[in-house]
Amino acid sequence: MIARHFDAGGVRLRYFEQGDGPTVVLLHCFAGDCQSQFVATGFMAGLSLAHRVLGLDLRGHGGSDKPHDPAAYGAQMTRDVVRLLDHVGVERAHVVGYSMGGHLVAHLLTLAPARLVGAVLGGACGRRRWTPADDARVALEADELERGSMRAQILRLWPGDKPRPTEEALAARAQRYLAGKDPLALAAVRRANRAQVVTDAQMAAVRVPTLGIVGGRDPYLADFRALAAIMPALQLHVIDDATHANAAARPEFLAVVRAFIAAHR
Repeated sequence: MIARHFDAGGVRLRYFEQGDGPTVVLLHCFAGDCQSQFVATGFMAGLSLAHRVLGLDLRGHGGSDKPHDPAAYGAQMTRDVVRLLDHVGVERAHVVGYSMGGHLVAHLLTLAPARLVGAVLGGACGRRRWTPADDARVALEADELERGSMRAQILRLWPGDKPRPTEEALAARAQRYLAGKDPLALAAVRRANRAQVVTDAQMAAVRVPTLGIVGGRDPYLADFRALAAIMPALQLHVIDDATHANAAARPEFLAVVRAFIAAHR
């Protein structure tokens, strides 16, 4: 596996490259990076057996630049996928995203569908039906990040059938998530979420083959089911007993993604 960098409209981004064959781009979760999400879990190695895999550290994360201005994020994060494809000279590719990465894949389906062979929405399926309550949630989560906390976000994604963590456990989990990271950059990422909103009409019009994959205990499962009802291109797979936090590391996640890509070359 090789680490490389490229210029994305004035922001220096890091990506990892492994394998040979049809190109697949990987987009990680919020406050994660390619190394923790896809390399450490063996996902990138497993996919690279038959594909050229490009794992991107999204701006604000990992070994990429971390601006503190929300204007540097939003749609720019989605356009970075197109910039990466242009940089490596690839016209079309599969793109796999998890959590925040899944939201970005949904946005990419509306911004640049011609660049996609197939799309995987892992753990999240687009910032849809945005309301003033979402603006308030984003502001709260960004404010917390600036204070070194992720309390509201952790509770939002907590499995409904699992006991609520104590305040001490929430603080310890946030400390682990944010260790070695830039909370001000992450807060700027969060404040720019509205610029990644997609509409039901846009998603219903998608014709790119799309896989939705989500844990059976993930709060986002209801959103996936609602999207599947209006989006003919979406194939939905539920990983039984998986949560938002662990679905991407399950062997089933890799197996289902590999089968989907093989069926849509």
